[in-house]
Amino acid sequence: MVDIKFIREYPEKIRKAAQDKNIKLDLDRLLALDKERSELQRKLEELQRQRNENAEILKKTAGKPDETAIAEGRRLKEEIATIEEELNKTGPEFTNLMCRVPTIPAPDVPFGKDDSENVEIYKWGTPRQFDFPVKDHITLGKELDILDIERGVKVGGYRGYYVKNDGVLLMMGFMNYALQKMNAKGYSLVIPPTLIKGAALFGSGYFKGMEYDTEVDEIYQVASQDKEVDGTTSKEKKFLVGTSEPSLLAYYSDEVLKEENLPIRFAGYSQCYRSEIGSYGKDTKGIYRVHEFMKVEQVILARADVEQADKLQQEMISISKEMHEELGLPYRQLMICTGDMHAGKYKMFDLEAWIPSRDSYGETGSASNFLDWQSRRLNVRYIDKDGNRKFVYMLNNTALPSPRIFIAILENYQNADGSITVPEVLRPFMGGKSLIERRN
Repeated sequence: MVDIKFIREYPEKIRKAAQDKNIKLDLDRLLALDKERSELQRKLEELQRQRNENAEILKKTAGKPDETAIAEGRRLKEEIATIEEELNKTGPEFTNLMCRVPTIPAPDVPFGKDDSENVEIYKWGTPRQFDFPVKDHITLGKELDILDIERGVKVGGYRGYYVKNDGVLLMMGFMNYALQKMNAKGYSLVIPPTLIKGAALFGSGYFKGMEYDTEVDEIYQVASQDKEVDGTTSKEKKFLVGTSEPSLLAYYSDEVLKEENLPIRFAGYSQCYRSEIGSYGKDTKGIYRVHEFMKVEQVILARADVEQADKLQQEMISISKEMHEELGLPYRQLMICTGDMHAGKYKMFDLEAWIPSRDSYGETGSASNFLDWQSRRLNVRYIDKDGNRKFVYMLNNTALPSPRIFIAILENYQNADGSITVPEVLRPFMGGKSLIERRN
């Protein structure tokens, strides 16, 4: 959410940001509603002031009813109810429009219409040149009996899969490696809830509007009804997270923090669920794009300082880059253009690891700086040194995701005999094993 005061003061900047981000926003209607609501609010406050004064008059005439004051009280009550009704009628439309207002991108964000115009700004490692026919992760996984997609689809449906045997040790190995790395870097480790209320998903921007929309939101809603502590049926809807980011961001929702405790660094490990409805027909083979996976996610809550937030974003990215390098995976870093950015993002970078079977890079992480766009929705504030209350800045980044790192390791470390060399940093997590071979 963007501050309405800023929108009023800089409407043309908002208009341009919406255009650059390919967001449909009726800004004129929003400003008209804002003016209408502001006038109604002023009238309401004046009527409430008059009601309070009238109530004082009635107190002084206790036992001697003042018919004029009583009639005035009735009139004020009716007028207040009328204005409150008008405010309630305009509220949903106003909030829906406010939800669509984008954060103005950073000055150095490249302009572009879509992901084809993202800009490569860094590259590490040289893709391996194989002297034998390269196999994809599907073939390698099946031959080594560490990945079973056919039975995964049979049991889990489209995009289902089983990871087996040494594949489990490998996948859990780099998840644990990522957690140890984050712990060493000073991040608080968290296993957050993955079944959460809609407020956290709205607050973090995972709902396009105010409520869950099955047509556009790539989130799974849980159909089963829940029970409250007193045994009554819960009326709250529950959802499965697509990343631990919403759970971590909502940790301090409706709370006021102290500036001296910022920045707060979280690293969340969780199962993740994505409906992928916007990616129908894409990457249908293998486990590059799936409905369920694991991930270690970084989240930082910082004070409202753009320069510090930029540095923290680079800190998060540098840790992911360090892990890619220690895993020996060639990768590149992209700066995301305006047309490929979420409404709330100020600046965004992607990391992509080299995947031999695709003969290209594939996304393995994304780092985003939202400034206060999310914290305004989640109502997370802090008190600065002068006693002022401000909204924190919120940042997030993928430390490591499970399926695509799994793919990259299998394909980049494959050998002519079909075995997989285990990256050296992961061997301690696999009982010292240096090679994955098919079990007899």
